[in-house]
Amino acid sequence: MRYLCAYRTMTAPNIFVAAGEASGERYGAMLIESLRARLPQAHFFGLGGVQMEAAGCERIVRAEEIAVMGITEVVRHLPAIYGKYRALVRSIRERKPDLAVLIDFPDVNFRLAEHLRKLDVPVVYFVSPQLWAWKQHRIRWVRERVTKMLVIFPFEEAYYRERGVDATFVGHPLADVPPPAVTRAAFAHLHGLDAAKPWIGLLPGSRNKELRLNLSEMLRAAALLGPQYEYVLPAAATLDAAWVRQQVQSACTKIGAPVAVTVVPDARATLHHARASIVASGTATVEAALAGNPFVVVYRLSALSYAVAERMVHVPHVAMANLIAGARVVPELIQSEFTAENLAQNLQPLLRDGAERSAMLHALAGVRTALQMPTSPAMDAAPTTAIDRAAEQVLRTLAEADARSK
Repeated sequence: MRYLCAYRTMTAPNIFVAAGEASGERYGAMLIESLRARLPQAHFFGLGGVQMEAAGCERIVRAEEIAVMGITEVVRHLPAIYGKYRALVRSIRERKPDLAVLIDFPDVNFRLAEHLRKLDVPVVYFVSPQLWAWKQHRIRWVRERVTKMLVIFPFEEAYYRERGVDATFVGHPLADVPPPAVTRAAFAHLHGLDAAKPWIGLLPGSRNKELRLNLSEMLRAAALLGPQYEYVLPAAATLDAAWVRQQVQSACTKIGAPVAVTVVPDARATLHHARASIVASGTATVEAALAGNPFVVVYRLSALSYAVAERMVHVPHVAMANLIAGARVVPELIQSEFTAENLAQNLQPLLRDGAERSAMLHALAGVRTALQMPTSPAMDAAPTTAIDRAAEQVLRTLAEADARSK
């Protein structure tokens, strides 16, 4: 809290925040709330979703207007995206914030960082883009445009520091979230599920395109596994639940297998209570690992997007749980390997008690430990969550910038 005392001299710091995707927007809202508790006079503006707006961010551009995925999707939406981007740049030039917090979303945020640095605005980048996996040439942009990099995976701090970037591991925000309060019986009653059956979570992604590409094969696998399970599909907050139900019905008609799927609004409760899950690559895989829910990772892109990614991505694993563990602890079925038969084959050992399920549960517990900051009695006064640690780093950067300007 020493940085808070050093920074109280500014009456109303103006902070630009940019988060363009669902997970980053959630972290942005949490960070704004933590900063407002420390600096209630601060004003926040920029790019965000409804959660950030509810936390007190003035939205110059709404995140839902520009969140797209894949090479072909970006090209199709480019004119609209560019117009929103220019609005953000204008707001930066007109208001000249005291500091900027950029959250993931590198294709937009790296370019915003360039404009911010030209105005001598300190830039804190929270949730590193996965440069270690692809586009490693962008490390030069980080050195030139980013004042402080805050990372949420433990191996990222060393990666950046070895390349001349001031980086700090603050822990993963999701590792601090307590288990859902709803019991399995209450969740079953609320959504009409059979509590006597084992449940399988189906998480096809948080965007329309992801769901369309991943859902049918998940349902084929469910048909192979049979009706002795309850199939639970949590609809992401970025998707309309009625539309998701329509997609389930259409996919069942397409594959000729009437799979009974219950669409629910709560992914965390689903992962906490399911016996095992099928999870599209992304933030949901981290949530599954933290919940200790055995799962199989799947993903499918358009042919063009996959061809580009295949040439540019250079990591031994796709799933974050595997990257953290340094081993293939979670099965990965990507593109052509993502078939119903492969899914059923990989999921069945995780549904029954045995060596494979026990080994994965043990490995996922290790992943959870790695994503949490170690604590000691000497750290009692230190921030206890990843978000609060990130907020303290933001305050430190503000105080240092304020000191340099005097």
